[in-house]
Formats: sequence, structure tokens, C-alpha cells
Amino acid sequence: MLATARPSTASPTPAPARLPGLLLAGAAGGTALAVQSAVPALGATLVAVALGLVAATSGRLPEAARPGLATASRDVLRVGVALLGLQLVLDDVVALGWPLVAVVVGVVGLGITGTLAIGRLLGVPPEQALLVACGFSICGAAAVAALDGVRRSRAEDVARVVALVVVCGSAAMLAVPLVGAALGLPATSTAAWAGASVHEVGQVVVAGGLLGGAALEVAVAVKLGRVLLLAPVLAVLSVRAPATPGVRRPPLVPGFVVVFVGLVVVRATVPLPEGLLAAAGAVQAAALAAAMFALGCSLDPGALRRTGRPLVLLALAATGLVALLGLPAAYVVAG
Repeated sequence: MLATARPSTASPTPAPARLPGLLLAGAAGGTALAVQSAVPALGATLVAVALGLVAATSGRLPEAARPGLATASRDVLRVGVALLGLQLVLDDVVALGWPLVAVVVGVVGLGITGTLAIGRLLGVPPEQALLVACGFSICGAAAVAALDGVRRSRAEDVARVVALVVVCGSAAMLAVPLVGAALGLPATSTAAWAGASVHEVGQVVVAGGLLGGAALEVAVAVKLGRVLLLAPVLAVLSVRAPATPGVRRPPLVPGFVVVFVGLVVVRATVPLPEGLLAAAGAVQAAALAAAMFALGCSLDPGALRRTGRPLVLLALAATGLVALLGLPAAYVVAG
């Protein structure tokens, strides 16, 4: 079973033993991307996690695939997160204006602290609450799994929260455009709200696409502003990670976070060919899709049924909190 803690003291798995699981994750990730291409409303993350859950609940997941799936949920995921750095265009974020940038910072900072406070009131274990707080406030499943890279959370907790990110983020993806229309907000204002409050990058793209016109660019730019804060948040949480006897403490700044920041700087300072950016974007999307499938596979069906009401309530509360914190973005743009 993959739903266990992953200490760093485990012996490395030989590369040939990882190959079946990596191939399975790659095939499932490719399927998820193909489905997204055919039906854009079905994001690759949603499809990949769903495929992983189906594989986990079927009871037919080959034992030989498990080492490779563990690698995909950890190392392949880190590749995907690191390559997110090339999607960030700092000039686009700064061009939003400092008031909107301040809203983005508030969404992440207050979203995390507020979710942790609500988690304490609901009695949610602190590590689970932190996964929800970061995933819902920053960039969804990628943030959840990236946090796992610096905190070594339980695999089943990571998979539970990823599933909740997909469900709640998909609901927000559809709700924000509808509520924005009901409030009489212009499309670009609603797009800014979506970028500031919807969980996944892919979900924000769908929400912006529903609004049409220039709204998509606004939504993505605001969302990438939140993604930009992933590195400093991870660095702070890595420093504050509790030490576990007998387990090597993770580095203060994980390597994939360093690469993420480095690629942000490269994108901001070096003219890169469009072909290279497109290729990197394709690899990043494929890596995240494969990793999300592996995370779905890591969820024990019994653990999914045992997902307690407090954790579900925290996910719903975090979605509402981030939506409220992000709403000022709409009025900053409108103003």
C-alpha cells in the first residue's frame, strides 16, 4: 500500500523496478491530457486523479507498478512544479498593478492563516490542515504535493486533499463566472476574481475561457501571481518543519524550489524561443498529469471512505474563505 509515510531512510529502488509504474503513470497522464484536449472543461488534473482513484479502488493495481508510482508521485511531481517557473512572466504579474498584487499576497497569506485557524476549530490534524491551507490558497494539487516534498506528509493525507482540491476547485471554476454575472461584474473583473480564488491553474484557464475575450489573460496572470508565492511559502514551511528522530531533515530550500525560482528568473531575463517554452510547457503538463494519477493510486479506498467530516468541512470553508479574499481583485480591476 502506498498510503504510508515516506521516510528518507528507505533503500533506493532499482531503476528497472520503477519502470512499470512510471510507464503506467505516463500512459494515464497522456490519457488525461488527451481528454482535456477533447473536453477542455475536464482538466487534466481532474481526469488524472479520477483515473488514479479508479485504479486504486479496482483492486487490480499491479504490485510491480507501486515503486514507479511512488517515484511519479514524488520525483516526477517535482519536475512538473519546477517547470511551472517557465510559465511565470513577472512583467505580466507586475503589470496587474500593485493593488492587485497586494490582493494576491493577501489571498495566499490570509488564506493559509485563516484555513489553519478554522482547522483548529474543527479539530483537523495540523498537517492535514496545512495541506488544505496551501493547496487551496496557492495552486491546488501542485502546491499540496510540493508541500509534501518539504514536510513528508502521509501519502493518504496528500491524496485525500488532492481529491478535495479537484472537487472544490471544479465547483469554484463554474461558480465564480456565474456569481460574477449575477453581481453585474465585467468579464475582466470576474476573471481577476477567478484567478485570485480558483484553486488549479487549469481550472482558472477554464473559468477564464468561459468568460471569453481578454478575460482569460487576466485570469491566468492573477493566478500565476499566486503560483509565484509557492517558493517563499515552501521555504518558510521547510524551515519550520518538525524534526523526526531517525529521519533526515529535508533541506531548508528543496532543490526543486531552487530550480523553480531559477526558471522564473531565466524567463524574466533571457529571451527564450517560443518552441522551447512550448516544449517545456508540454513536459510540465505531462509530468503533473502523471504525478496526479500516481497520487490518486496512492489513496487506499478505505482511507477515502474514512475521510472525516471535519476535513471535508475545512475544504469547503477554505474554498469560501479564498473566494471572499479574492473578491476585492474584481473591484480593483473594475476601478
